[in-house]
Amino acid sequence: MKKTSIQEIKKIIDQIQDENNPFLKQLTLDSRKGVKDLLEKWHHTKKQERDQRKQYIIMETYERRLRKDGFKLIAGLDEVGRGPLAGPVVSAAVILEENSYIPGLNDSKKLTEKKREELYSEIMSKSVAVGIGILSSEEIDRVNIYEATKKSMLAAVQNLSVQPDYLLLDAMKINSIYPEISIIKGDAKSVSIAAASIVAKVTRDGIMKDYHEQYPHYGFHLHMGYGTKLHLDALNDFGPCPIHRKTFAPIKKLFE
Repeated sequence: MKKTSIQEIKKIIDQIQDENNPFLKQLTLDSRKGVKDLLEKWHHTKKQERDQRKQYIIMETYERRLRKDGFKLIAGLDEVGRGPLAGPVVSAAVILEENSYIPGLNDSKKLTEKKREELYSEIMSKSVAVGIGILSSEEIDRVNIYEATKKSMLAAVQNLSVQPDYLLLDAMKINSIYPEISIIKGDAKSVSIAAASIVAKVTRDGIMKDYHEQYPHYGFHLHMGYGTKLHLDALNDFGPCPIHRKTFAPIKKLFE
C-alpha cells in the first residue's frame, strides 16, 4: 500500500462512489497524513452529496404530489427585481424534466454568482421548457410594481414553448388560465420555483450588466439597480437615467 503514491491514490479514490469499496478500507491502514486527508475529503464530499440529494427530494414534494394527481408539465415561477430603483422586473417559468436531478439547486439569493451561473446552464439543459417575462421600468411606473410583477409572470408562462398544466408560484397569484398554488418561500420549498428564481436572477443580472455599458456612472453591474450607497451617491451626482423608476423613492423626489 505504501508503495502507491498519494497522487495515484487520489486518481483512484476520485473514481470511487461506494463507501464499502475495499480500497477505502485499505487506505484506513495507511498512516500517511496525505492519505488521511484524502480519505477525510472523500467522506466529506460524499456527505455533502447525500445531503444535497435529501434536500432535493424534500424540495420535490409539491411536484411529486401533483404528478400523482395526473399533472405532468409543472411550471415553477419566480421573479427578480421588485425592490431595485432601476431596471426591469424579470420573471421566469421553468418546467423541469420529471426525472431531473440538479445538485445544489436552491433559492438564488442563497447562492454565489458563480454557482448561479453553473446551475443556470444545468437548468437550461434539463428543462422541458423555459419562459422569460420582462417588464421595463417605464411599465413599472405606469402600472405599479405589483401589477408589473404579475404581468411579467404571465408573460413568462406565455413564453413557454409548451403549455403547462399546473403552476407553482413563489408567494404570488396571477390568476392565469392554469391551476396554480402560491407557496410562501417557494424558492426554498420547490425545485421548480428554485430553478425559476435562478433563471430570473441570472437573466436580470445580465440585463443590468448590459445597462452598465450604456450608463457607466451608476455601477449597475455591481448593485443591479438596488439602492446601495454607491447607487444613491451616483444619483445625487448625476441624477436619474432613462432606466430609473420614477415612481420609486428617492427618485420620485427628484421629479417633484
